[in-house]
Amino acid sequence: MLFTLFEILLSVVYLILAIAIHEFSHAFAADRLGDPTARAAGRLTLNPFAHIDLVGTVVLPLSLMLLSGGGFAFGWGKPTPFDPYNLQKPRRDAGIISIAGPISNLLLASVVALIVHFLPYTFGIFLVPFVIVNISLAVFNLVPVGPLDGQKIIFALLPRGLAYEYQTIMNRYGTLLLIFLIFPFFGSSPIMAILEPIIRFLIRLLLP
Repeated sequence: MLFTLFEILLSVVYLILAIAIHEFSHAFAADRLGDPTARAAGRLTLNPFAHIDLVGTVVLPLSLMLLSGGGFAFGWGKPTPFDPYNLQKPRRDAGIISIAGPISNLLLASVVALIVHFLPYTFGIFLVPFVIVNISLAVFNLVPVGPLDGQKIIFALLPRGLAYEYQTIMNRYGTLLLIFLIFPFFGSSPIMAILEPIIRFLIRLLLP
């Protein structure tokens, strides 16, 4: 029981770090594309405290992990601000800024998984949850439902007229749809039923 609690707390710490890297990557991409908003807000940093939302980054993930016995967690950081008027191609650049977060988590998961391959089992086992957390965060954020990154990525890829219709729908109903997808009907959430096979595949691909 103590070890399980330790694993849960470790996973929450890893989630905080993964969210910090995720949000920093959004800020870095925006800064490189000519928008200083995130830098001015103090978000161009790897310091987790700059990106923590108390409820979304700490309270909710810890509560879900404890209630599910470490089987499920969901969380978010403070949204990284950017001003589309500072971007040369606002729709395309917003998509680049959005996808930077998930890509950073997948890259980090790959690097840490490679390190795990070369570490003794007794040490590497403590890094495995970090790989899993980063994969899960990346995959979850690619869901094309507002306010997740996937919405802005799809918005950038769709033809202009369809993109703005899609954005209007997401602005009105995206959060409600996301809550519906997360809510655990009959013991499991609909979104996890879809994402879990993808997450498991990536974990098997990366980890020994």
